[in-house]
Amino acid sequence: MIVSAGLPTGMEGLTYPIPFSSPETLVRIAQHAEKLGYHSVWGNDHMTTQHYVREEFPVPPRFWEPLVTYAYLAAHTKTLRFGTGILVLPMRRDIVVTAKQIATLDHFSGGRVEIGVGVGAYREEFDALWPDSGAHRGDMVEEGVRALNLLFSERVASFDGKYYQFRDVELYPKTAQEKLPIYFGGNNQNHLRRVAKHADGWIPAGMQAERLAAMVGQLREFMAEEGRDPMKVEIAPQFVVHVGKTQEEAVARFQQSQMHAHLVSLGKSTLKDQGKVSHEEINLIGSPDVVVEKAKKLQAAGVTHLLGLYFAVNTVEELLDQMQLFAEEVIPHLGS
Repeated sequence: MIVSAGLPTGMEGLTYPIPFSSPETLVRIAQHAEKLGYHSVWGNDHMTTQHYVREEFPVPPRFWEPLVTYAYLAAHTKTLRFGTGILVLPMRRDIVVTAKQIATLDHFSGGRVEIGVGVGAYREEFDALWPDSGAHRGDMVEEGVRALNLLFSERVASFDGKYYQFRDVELYPKTAQEKLPIYFGGNNQNHLRRVAKHADGWIPAGMQAERLAAMVGQLREFMAEEGRDPMKVEIAPQFVVHVGKTQEEAVARFQQSQMHAHLVSLGKSTLKDQGKVSHEEINLIGSPDVVVEKAKKLQAAGVTHLLGLYFAVNTVEELLDQMQLFAEEVIPHLGS
């Protein structure tokens, strides 16, 4: 199983306190992840501050644009890969410019880029950038991925969609990787069909193993219908992590974290279909033995990549410690 760590590109005020994510901190986290053997780091994408964050904190958070951030971090690492978990395509009006940025980053990083895309957790962010647009964000993401695949594969590309249009574009150089991995993020069944048609992986969030297994089965059926190999897709959910000496210690520390408050807020949007199962039950929270057991259950459900694990902490030092603890106490038990 592949394991990667979350990178706080846009997490201040959401999953972590303010201040937290300085440029120096991001370099430390990336280099620490590389040293510990994590496959990659995955950062998120925000353009403006959410309303509830403005109400809670007297100063605004620092949201770093992920593609630019990765260009800097690539120069400070050698083997670590970089993924967007997720890049919010609906907030990026010019898909050709986005494609050019991704292809350029892939070359300057030595082919170490993976792209996860999605609609974003907060409609209010999209509305701030596209006031009164009435756009369907899911359709925008699907259309955007079709356009990206076209730009990355055709020497000269034209596209005439509802949201994105371009004509006679020769985007070159193409990506350094022959096939740059693209993932769709989202828990909705509609995303499964989008993955089956256009993507290399699926990024759900905060989903219990039983439901995940059922949706993996659906995804594989959809892929077979599209004439694609159902086993050649990454199942890459995101989970929150806190490993403690005991189960009680881990749960208590998680409940004291900014991460816990953030998950409560997401209950009104991204995680509204989670049901009555608690965050502590769903996520990788507990003693090492408990976390290993949960991870193996996810593996049995079809998970191939624990993507961009979000460590529930309130300080950078605690984050680095949790990354090391997970790498030493959990990953060796998960197999390749």
